[in-house]
Amino acid sequence: MKSSIKGALAVAVTVVVGLPSTASATNGYFSHGWGVKSKAMAGVATALPLDTLVSATNPAGMAFVGDSFDVGVAFFSPSPRGYEANSDYATQQVQTASGSITMPAGSFVTPGNYESGRDWFLIPSFGYNHRLDERSSIGVSVFGNGGMNTKYKKRAPFENFAAYPNQRIGAYPDGSMGPLYDFSSGRPVPVTDPIDGTVNGNPNGLYSATTPTGINLEQLFIEIPYSYKLSDGKQSIGIAPVFAIQRFEATGLEPFKQLSVRPDKVTNNGVDWSYGVGLHLGWYGEINDRLALGASYRTTVWMSKFDDYAGLFADGGSFDIPAMFNFGLAFKAQPNLTLAFDYQHIFYDESHSIANSNDVDVSACQRGVVKPSYCLGANSGVGFGWDSMDVLKLGVKYDPNDRLSLMAGVSYNTDFLRSDRQALFNILAPATVRWHLTAGAAYRVNERDEFSFSIAYMPKETLDGSSPTLTQNQTGSLYMEQLELGVGWSHRF
Repeated sequence: MKSSIKGALAVAVTVVVGLPSTASATNGYFSHGWGVKSKAMAGVATALPLDTLVSATNPAGMAFVGDSFDVGVAFFSPSPRGYEANSDYATQQVQTASGSITMPAGSFVTPGNYESGRDWFLIPSFGYNHRLDERSSIGVSVFGNGGMNTKYKKRAPFENFAAYPNQRIGAYPDGSMGPLYDFSSGRPVPVTDPIDGTVNGNPNGLYSATTPTGINLEQLFIEIPYSYKLSDGKQSIGIAPVFAIQRFEATGLEPFKQLSVRPDKVTNNGVDWSYGVGLHLGWYGEINDRLALGASYRTTVWMSKFDDYAGLFADGGSFDIPAMFNFGLAFKAQPNLTLAFDYQHIFYDESHSIANSNDVDVSACQRGVVKPSYCLGANSGVGFGWDSMDVLKLGVKYDPNDRLSLMAGVSYNTDFLRSDRQALFNILAPATVRWHLTAGAAYRVNERDEFSFSIAYMPKETLDGSSPTLTQNQTGSLYMEQLELGVGWSHRF
């Protein structure tokens, strides 16, 4: 027995080592569920403990899974995802010796489709539970919470957000400031020779966007749940310290250095790591032979700062992981038919780097020595403009015989943006998916071992919007579609 446990743990550890290279984005940047069987049922688990990954949703459920071990892997594709820029950018008439010429009136995204590459990710997971006595147990769950990833290789979306290298910035006839051009040849040629009263708008191309453009945020969670059955043996409480590791990298964001309090800490600084802790609490109760209820709350996971990106995220690189609340019920309509429902609330609005508005006058961040507190990297630095999110999940489990379980589910989440006036910045994280359609099965080959698989399809969702403070009246559309395939092995001791 001991040798088989050691062998199983060795396999699991080998798989989990790959977790930091994973990324996903379904409900915002949280996974739609944890554990292969839960994912097959749209993520329901709060009142339906099926395996040791239930800890990721409700640590109290671990009291009812016994001595067990689970390992799984998912193949995740958030593709296609990207941004469609429309041709309605603002223009202005500039007078030349031969007449007027139409030119863009500020920053804009070159019209066209920008589709992110890197289409497949590997997402392992692992859980283990050990009963200490008839009432209590302790375990460990290791899983990827989610993440965000974009990589635009062909063209930099922000290529028109900075002046040409060494182009002079000066006053226009109407009193406004902007990049200067020489029209003597009949076409605009950037002025780079020094002129009194002007400044160099892009010294040696410091602010010129490069490719690839994008970000990569990945999160690994380790929970150590302790669960205890209450006096009636049909209820339990659970508590789990939560340890998290994040890694982040941003590339191709050079134009945004102009808007930052730390221009050297905005982009192309390689991979940076962040570490943090939180607490996960849960309750589970079998009300009668047919109905079970559950509830859980995971606190904010307070993370160390991304020092290498202190000029990109609010408060000098702060990126805490939002709190999460779950409530669920499971109902046995028939002895072999279970219906389950989960409500989930994700507190994105409490994570400043995610929630802070970018619908502000960022042009003020380019002027003077003292920058406003909403500039990139400052205490109230602009963010992605996300709101809190509500998720509704419905799952069904049918057991045609003692060996086979068939599962399916559907979930829906509310919009992730506070306003469609903050769409452009989310080119980096187009988390538009709303619906999740899932299915799967589990087969018990003997009393101890069970294999399962899941499939989840997230139909393409498009969000139309604009970013007036960045690109005036230009509009565009964020879009994303997803597919995930998962397989798992469960062993009961």
